Amino acid sequence: MTQVREEIRNIAIIAHVDHGKTTLVDQLLHYSGTFRENEQVDERAMDSNDIEKERGITILAKNTAIDYKDTHINILDTPGHADFGGEVERIMKMVDGVLLVVDAYEGCMPQTRFVLKKALEQKLHPVVVLNKIDRPNARPNEVVDEVLDLFIELGADDEQLEFPVVYASALNGTSSYELEVEEQEETMEPIFETILENIPAPIDNREEPLQFQVTLLDYNDYLGRIGVGRVFRGSIQVGQQVSLLKTDGSVKNFRVTKLFGFIGLKRVEIEQAQAGDIIAVAGMEDINVGETVCPTENQEALPILRIDEPTLQMTFVVNNSPFAGKEGKYITARKIEERLMTQLETDVSLRVDPTDSPDAWIVSGRGELHLSILVENMRREGYELQLSKPQVIIKEIDGVECEPVERVQIDVPEDYTGPVMESLGARKGEMIDMVNHGTGQVRMEFKVPSRGLIGYATEFMTQTRGYGIINHTFEEYAPVVKGQVGGRREGVLVALENGKASTYGIMNLEDRGVIFVEPGTEVYAGMIVGEHNRENDLTVNITKEKHLTNVRSATKDQTATIRKTRKLSLEEAIQYLDDDEYCEVTPDTIRLRKKILNKNEREKAAKKQKNQ
Repeated sequence: MTQVREEIRNIAIIAHVDHGKTTLVDQLLHYSGTFRENEQVDERAMDSNDIEKERGITILAKNTAIDYKDTHINILDTPGHADFGGEVERIMKMVDGVLLVVDAYEGCMPQTRFVLKKALEQKLHPVVVLNKIDRPNARPNEVVDEVLDLFIELGADDEQLEFPVVYASALNGTSSYELEVEEQEETMEPIFETILENIPAPIDNREEPLQFQVTLLDYNDYLGRIGVGRVFRGSIQVGQQVSLLKTDGSVKNFRVTKLFGFIGLKRVEIEQAQAGDIIAVAGMEDINVGETVCPTENQEALPILRIDEPTLQMTFVVNNSPFAGKEGKYITARKIEERLMTQLETDVSLRVDPTDSPDAWIVSGRGELHLSILVENMRREGYELQLSKPQVIIKEIDGVECEPVERVQIDVPEDYTGPVMESLGARKGEMIDMVNHGTGQVRMEFKVPSRGLIGYATEFMTQTRGYGIINHTFEEYAPVVKGQVGGRREGVLVALENGKASTYGIMNLEDRGVIFVEPGTEVYAGMIVGEHNRENDLTVNITKEKHLTNVRSATKDQTATIRKTRKLSLEEAIQYLDDDEYCEVTPDTIRLRKKILNKNEREKAAKKQKNQ
């Protein structure tokens, strides 16, 4: 009979964005007594970086561990967003079961499908937690049926279909085996007990030769690269001489300098680890995801982990605008390149390629969110740079040019279904499903080429007056769709000269379109200051001041009021770009500009392109 380590469970917690996984982990940590009575712990303690806290999303997979009764439960909190799907897939290799968290009102969403598909492919044992059970309009019975349908649709086997369900409100720290809200008790015990009963314990084969695989990377200034992963076989000790089997087939020998285990949110130094343990290993300079650590005399590699290929690329350029260097600390090509190389240490789905120019790099990632979070981090650290319009990466598969296609799920009030269907149709979207919940809300599913979705979010919000919800996740590579897909229809208003935007200048332009800058904002010639309400670009004098005369105006007493300006966030600015434009990013400001700042040169270049 196979020996197992009953004292350990390894689980991943998976869900759609914002269904409450990180909050649930918080409650599990608190209930298990992992934190001391007097320990100060933030809400959503697992989301450790500022952007995660502000947006309420998990970007990096994190691991924590809880001691419950006599069992050490390793919990891996995964990102729910498809841009970070590579992490989700690799984590599935480290665990024996998953906790699938589903919102009791929203039900199954695109990322629910995405993360569950990955878990079922690895033959993992699922436990379903129906969260937010206390929400008004919660529909637990229907959602459990939806989850079951999704399991069947994704090809779950009979054992996986027998999943247990626990009902919870992570925010209130309550859970129960019953779906009635009144049955909820202030305890996480039902979840812990269900984990112990349903998630298999890891096999105990510590007597066999060591096999440890790196699944995640961490970086520390003192220890260098740290490989986080699972001991699949055998045992590992500090000071042991081992071999690292690289993905390219080469072998490197090294000595294990430090081992870390996990408890709560802390890494604790340990002397040794056995099969089934999830640990971090230091001492290897160039360790990478998917590589196997094993004894020098018994070199046997585990199957290489698949790393999601990038689907979107942007050019990062050194800031050369008239305002370059005014706000940032790091503005040189050398500093930007060093920062991108540091990112490659831990981000395995990122690619950085040089270009013909020493001041520009092509940076490829999993999607807009993946790249915009890198840019946001850089800007907060004091970097200045410029970004070009995102482009999808075209791949050749069996001699056919293919582009990424996404599955888009849209929830909108009935009145807006027409405009949404029309606009996605224009972006070469194909509808695959439509369900009317009978509550005035309609859920639609489409397959849309990724390039058709670049810049669509702003249009969608305008169309649905902010009532629509859109979610999309990478589905597949499919043959390239012919013709124009998506893109911006409107032209832009471009500043004619350097100076400060004036109230008078802005008021003169209000009937020409939407203004992006407020009075008093410093602008430069070639900077984009608004959106034209026609299809062509218009060069405007936004710095114009009113000429003072000594003639009294008949309307003197009417105070000048200007319309609200449109502020673009970093993501919106990136999505908004056209081929001949840059987004200038500094620690304090996000500006849009034309690549060619001079009006006459710009017009010459446009004519030349037209004639080609």
